[in-house]
Amino acid sequence: MISSSGLWFESRCSVMKRNDGWRKVRLYGLGLLMVIGLVACSDTQDSDISAQVARDLAGMTLEQKVAQMIQGEIKYVTPDHVRKYGLGSVLNGGGSFPDDDKYASVAEWVALADEYYDASVDRSQGSAGIPTIWGTDAVHGHNNVIGATLFPHNVALGAVRDPELIGRIGTATAREVRATAIDWMFAPTIAVATDLRWGRAYESFSSDPDVVESYAGAYVSSVQAEGVIATAKHYIGDGGTLRGTDQGNTRMPLDALLSRHGKGYVTAIAADVKTVMASFNSWNGDKIHGNRELLTDVLRGQLGFEGFVVSDWNGIGQVAGCEDDRCAKAINAGIDMIMVPEEWESMLHTTVAQVEAGEISLSRIDEAVSRILKVKYEMGLMSRGKPSLGAAELEGVIGAPEHRALAREAVRRSLVLLKNNNGLLPLNPAGTYAIFGEGADNIGMQSGGWTITWQG
Repeated sequence: MISSSGLWFESRCSVMKRNDGWRKVRLYGLGLLMVIGLVACSDTQDSDISAQVARDLAGMTLEQKVAQMIQGEIKYVTPDHVRKYGLGSVLNGGGSFPDDDKYASVAEWVALADEYYDASVDRSQGSAGIPTIWGTDAVHGHNNVIGATLFPHNVALGAVRDPELIGRIGTATAREVRATAIDWMFAPTIAVATDLRWGRAYESFSSDPDVVESYAGAYVSSVQAEGVIATAKHYIGDGGTLRGTDQGNTRMPLDALLSRHGKGYVTAIAADVKTVMASFNSWNGDKIHGNRELLTDVLRGQLGFEGFVVSDWNGIGQVAGCEDDRCAKAINAGIDMIMVPEEWESMLHTTVAQVEAGEISLSRIDEAVSRILKVKYEMGLMSRGKPSLGAAELEGVIGAPEHRALAREAVRRSLVLLKNNNGLLPLNPAGTYAIFGEGADNIGMQSGGWTITWQG
């Protein structure tokens, strides 16, 4: 009986692993044997992936390895570039679209994703043939795509105090992202904004670390259950800079940094978040993109993160002694994938030269690439085929009525009444009213930043 049950789990392992959803299977009434089988399935999968990553790595040249660590922006990376160099990832920043067309259709987004995929698995020009992954800033819905559902920004959602709602929003957003054949969301932002002078405070769920803690894991789980990679960002202390200065300096000892700004990372990591994005800010005067203590010792050694770390937009260029296209210090500190939107080709060649010169060890490159490949395997990206195949299953999901209804629910529940002097509200529906102000009839202002373009 145990033997036959073991065979059942072995044969079903790959199915149950899909989207990593098997980790969340409810085991009510299934007994100890099922639990043992699931653990065996997990161990087998992890072992198989580790072995495959080791085989892939052994067959790659230094140039192919470094290429996996490079992420360029779609304005500056063509499918032909991916075919030639085998880049590990591309991204579209806020205000970047297929063919630079803000009104690009869903079909055009999907077609470009297929072009990048086809180019990445083409070995004819010497690349390793590893599928590239596409990242996007879907921070309040799939906000770069016209017609997609927009949800309230995090500052509003934090007022609801409902992790279950956050999970439903994560699911809806991930489904719309996958409908455009994109693999990876740069969300959730789990900053703890402590000074409203910070221009990105609206991206923070709350100034209360406990609220952020309760939301982070719920959002990550819901996104990754849909087969989309989530990102916990921006690690760490982005909301705690002195005087709220964007990309400024967060000044506090490590224990305070973790207790104030790290709780969201604890629950995100417990939910198996696959990527963490480094923050632009400094910690006690030292840029986090080059801080090994935080990126390696704390994030991995203390918090237990097992995915890969991606830099923010040209963030490595802010590290002392570095430029946008060269930064051995950031890679040595623990940056695995380098977001270098425009100067990606120079970054690739420079990093190869730095390895050859001994500034970066080959073992550090192997470590970074192994982490990237592991995530690609875990999320099924190495075997899924063209991105359009998954997108086809979600035809019509962009701006779907149920998603719009969810957005309206989130809006209603996030409204906060600060004062109601003399019982003015509710207004008499038979009355006549005038709405004043610059934002009274401005959908851009009402939607906020990260809406089609990065500033909204």
